[in-house]
Amino acid sequence: MGKKAVDTSLPQMLLDTCMCHKARMAARVVTRAYDDALRPTGLRATQVSVLAAVGARGALSIKSLADALQMERSTLTRNLRPLEKKGYVELAPERRYRSRVLTLTSAGRAALVTALPLWEGAQRKLKGRVGQHRWPTVQDGLSILTREDHRSES
Repeated sequence: MGKKAVDTSLPQMLLDTCMCHKARMAARVVTRAYDDALRPTGLRATQVSVLAAVGARGALSIKSLADALQMERSTLTRNLRPLEKKGYVELAPERRYRSRVLTLTSAGRAALVTALPLWEGAQRKLKGRVGQHRWPTVQDGLSILTREDHRSES
């Protein structure tokens, strides 16, 4: 008795059209591009995002930062440890309701300034891959997906 032929069209269709699969693949490509560009600074793309978010928002709690970055608090805490160890962020002792306030230090600001041209280089390369004319559409689409209010676009 011969083996029954396996229909690969359904699994292939799933891979070709699944938003989750495509987004995760794209996220890995994008993250790798920024990580490679930022390597001379010793920072990873996620760490630069954390530093930028703290710098943009001023003193804030870990929970507020995690919410702003749409990150799990435990993941954020793991990302904060090396930044705190390098003196880029300062985490105040626990206050009322067990919240801890996070601030960007002058060393953290300097690290962001150093990372900026490398980040811009990665951004330019990715913009080149996507295409200048498609870039705003991609940015808009990602903004819609990550917006706090999850109402559908009409």
